[in-house]
Amino acid sequence: MSTPHTNREAMNTPRTPLPVVLAGARGHGRSHLLNIRRLQERGLVRLAGVCELRPLDAAELDGFGEPEQSADLEALLASTGARIAVLSTPIPTHADLALAAARQGAHLLLEKPPAPSYAEFRRMADGIAAAGVACQIGFQSLGSHAVPAIRRMVEEGAVGEFLGVGAAGAWVRDEAYFRRVPWAGRRRLDGADVVDGVLTNPLAHAVATALALCGATRAEDVEHVETELLRAYAVESDDTSAVRVVTSAGTRVTVAATLCAEKSSEPYVIVHGSQGRITFWYRQDRVLVQRAGHGPEEIEYGRTDLLENLVAHVTDGEPLWVPPAATGAFMRVVEAVRTAPEPRAIPAAHWHTEEPDGSAPRRVVDGVDALVDAAADGLRLFSELGVAWAPSSRAELR
Repeated sequence: MSTPHTNREAMNTPRTPLPVVLAGARGHGRSHLLNIRRLQERGLVRLAGVCELRPLDAAELDGFGEPEQSADLEALLASTGARIAVLSTPIPTHADLALAAARQGAHLLLEKPPAPSYAEFRRMADGIAAAGVACQIGFQSLGSHAVPAIRRMVEEGAVGEFLGVGAAGAWVRDEAYFRRVPWAGRRRLDGADVVDGVLTNPLAHAVATALALCGATRAEDVEHVETELLRAYAVESDDTSAVRVVTSAGTRVTVAATLCAEKSSEPYVIVHGSQGRITFWYRQDRVLVQRAGHGPEEIEYGRTDLLENLVAHVTDGEPLWVPPAATGAFMRVVEAVRTAPEPRAIPAAHWHTEEPDGSAPRRVVDGVDALVDAAADGLRLFSELGVAWAPSSRAELR
């Protein structure tokens, strides 16, 4: 990445912190609040406003002074003159709030998934482009320096002929997880799409990262998508699912994920080659290269924070790591999940309930941890692994 601000630093010219408004400061938004504090301490930004239905109290705003608070994002942006809006709000609100921010001339960091449907994504992306503001989509894993490094390894033939990409995610989520907000575990709510499935929200990074590693990030890079959506919990959305994307280049990308794991583990992506493989634990920026004729090599990479990158883009013109166009392929997967048949219930004979002391009950699909690993390893869907509870037919989007 270029650093055109070097001359300014050499001249010791002070930089005015960019005013930022955060919409959605509780729940996951808390991580954005902490990151804004980190950048505020470095003099890059200042928290000018918080948009929440229930205002934050003094303890929640410790260290921020007294930023303006309002439940009306557009009015808050107008009154504060914020240059950047960070949106960490419910999925169905993303497009409308992003467009409201764009109308006020605010640049955006928008939490993933960017929208609950491809049509909403296009409406949002086109409106943002017309407004002339920048937008960064919050796939933090795509800010990992491991992603371009792995792409270079593949292009240089480090693991031989490129055969495909697999990804696996096995997380534990209890019943309280699906009760934390009204839209959790919903495919739609009050007539609006939500699409809060395992592949489209909690483990969406596995999908987006797998697509990025094979260079299929734009909508037109996707030829077709197959989905197998299942659920052990009594919810609308899928909690145990597999998807296969075939890219326009003919590459197969297979992702299997569950929220009903026997135990939580680090999600990962595997690049398969004819002479080896590259495994990427994307939350840790950790890579393991295994190839014929060489010993295993483990590498840890750095990561560019996406809000910090957006600030550098606004002030110095640095390229964005994750503009909306770079998530078009991911949104094709979201659309495939949205339009697929309702998730199938996994028969009770294949899952059991655990009730840890002091925690809400959770459902565990028997043997699912090994199954998601096998899917990523063999680029196969659950139905192709002989799983008794997997569907015999698959939904497909072309």
